[in-house]
Amino acid sequence: MNIHEYQAKQIFADFGIPVQNGKIIENAENAISAAKEIGGKSWVVKAQIHAGGRGKGGGVKFAKDLEAVGKYAHEILGMNLVTHQTGPEGKLVQKVYIVEAVDIKEEYYLSILLDRATEMPVIIASAEGGMDIEKVAAEMPEKIVKIQINPLIGFRSFHGRMIAKTFGLNADLTKKVTNLVASLYQIYVQKDANMIEVNPLVLTDDDEFIALDAKVGFDDNAMFKHKEIAAMRDFDEEEPTELEADKYGLSYVKLDGNVGCVVNGAGLAMSTMDIVKHENGEPANFLDVGGKATAETVAKSFEIILKDPNVKAIFVNIFGGIVRCDRIANGILEATQKINVNVPLVIRLDGTNAKEASEILKKANIQNIITAESMSDGAKKVVAAARG
Repeated sequence: MNIHEYQAKQIFADFGIPVQNGKIIENAENAISAAKEIGGKSWVVKAQIHAGGRGKGGGVKFAKDLEAVGKYAHEILGMNLVTHQTGPEGKLVQKVYIVEAVDIKEEYYLSILLDRATEMPVIIASAEGGMDIEKVAAEMPEKIVKIQINPLIGFRSFHGRMIAKTFGLNADLTKKVTNLVASLYQIYVQKDANMIEVNPLVLTDDDEFIALDAKVGFDDNAMFKHKEIAAMRDFDEEEPTELEADKYGLSYVKLDGNVGCVVNGAGLAMSTMDIVKHENGEPANFLDVGGKATAETVAKSFEIILKDPNVKAIFVNIFGGIVRCDRIANGILEATQKINVNVPLVIRLDGTNAKEASEILKKANIQNIITAESMSDGAKKVVAAARG
């Protein structure tokens, strides 16, 4: 679960991490009064969406006076903000965060996330803050330091010294940055975060660190323990079809391709996406119907996938273990009667009673159903079908 910048900064402040004074508004008419309440001589007007690259998309503006605050708030609120993370469709800006501008001496990059290879949290630090970290990694990899944190001992002062060395800080600033990162690590552990990013972390002219931006993502499965964070969820920022799938117990993630995937089991779903890519196709989604593929779950899967106008064919790749393949085949046929499936269906069933299932599908003699003998065969057929 992701939250907005202003919400992340509320959590930062609760843990003693310095952030700017700011106000969130949803009506541009309130912008100037909000800036007056914040105080200061200049401000920054920031779009609040769940995506990075807001500044490059025109969603972050420096306002040198109150008139500019009002002007930029009117421009940003209601705009369709397109960034490299939103995709070409962009996101509607419904909230604007107005913060006091600060004098910046240096900018740094800092994040904490899980390194799945080592099964430990990792701190990523760079003196090249304010830039796209992906660009830094590609062009200046030596500027990025990764520090593994053993969860049995947690964050320690020597970790802070490693970060300070990366930033090129003196002794006094080393102590300050160590305390700040220790607090970030506390948030990561105590709040079950799976990602914390501060870009940039700035050093002001009076040698104070401030988290100028904040992105935090949390483990969905742990939100029952953190009701105050779960209450921060902004459903307007989430894909409607993903929310609908969640209501029916389907694990669904929308992607940009044209090959819909209906699979049982997360591992098989990932393998299905991989083999579609291997055949030069593009998956339109990740969808795991769970351990039991019934007519109802398959029908709902078709319904959700077909809401994506990019989908040109659907690959049904199901392994019949507990549920027999012949029952799954009958369920698929029943689902096609409930839902108007107007694209080719490539179906590969394997496991218990797979041969019987194949006969059921062939006897049905439905024009847009194509049977496949294997995953590879199915991937080739569905990619060809999606190309028309």
